Amino acid sequence: MNPQRRPPALPFFLDTPQGKRFCLYHAPMPEHARPGAILYVHPFGDEMNLSRRMAALQSREFAQAGYGVLQMDLFGCGDSDGDLRDATWETWKEDLAAAAQWLRRHVSPVVTLWGLRLGAALALDAVRSSSVTASQCILWQPVIDGKTWMTQFLRLALAADMTERQAGRENPRQALARGDTVEIGGYELAPALVAGIERIDLSGLRSIAPPLHWFELVPDDQTLVPAARIRTARDWADRNMDVRLHAVTGPSFWATREVTECPGLIAETAGIFAEATA
Repeated sequence: MNPQRRPPALPFFLDTPQGKRFCLYHAPMPEHARPGAILYVHPFGDEMNLSRRMAALQSREFAQAGYGVLQMDLFGCGDSDGDLRDATWETWKEDLAAAAQWLRRHVSPVVTLWGLRLGAALALDAVRSSSVTASQCILWQPVIDGKTWMTQFLRLALAADMTERQAGRENPRQALARGDTVEIGGYELAPALVAGIERIDLSGLRSIAPPLHWFELVPDDQTLVPAARIRTARDWADRNMDVRLHAVTGPSFWATREVTECPGLIAETAGIFAEATA
């Protein structure tokens, strides 16, 4: 495709009860326009920054296929209003509801949620709690256990500055238990947000009606999807949920030292809509 024919993404601020959210809207190619819209739910912290390239590439691929795509920075993240220290899990779910409402009003009543890592967990929890109604969910390497994820994230505080820790730096868990905000890798986390994330355990997920497309990245053709992840997907299927686990070879682009692309994941994800159209 000639890149000059593709309309540029439209930046705007979406008004919500708790301030403005920065958004990028990728309009569908007019000659390919289809009934449907897609809402991207970004991951947390540096993972958000490292995955911006992949999110943009996939959004453009969706737009060329005929679907309108909305990327939104959640409360306290990116260029949106609010301080991260004031963010809560419920506030983020309200953000998704506002974004989905915008898509239904301006693009299509049929909305797909597409999330990466913690964003995938947020998308699933929003559907589970009926905060957002989705036609399907695309899950890129979803976080399943919020407490395990948070423990791994908090370890950054203990490893980032050994000198400061040796000088008596308090364990972040102790500060959070006291009700204090902690700074981890430049991100201020308040106890309310940490508690909200740690309450998430999707291993026991049930009663999710829309199809779930779970994409798991493996480094090479000889590496299998971890058994625990396969077991979770099977448990969901045993509860009569329509879950499809896709193994894709490629780098963990949200965790690499430099911005990395994974063309295979883009192609496999776009294939979901090609199959539906066929």
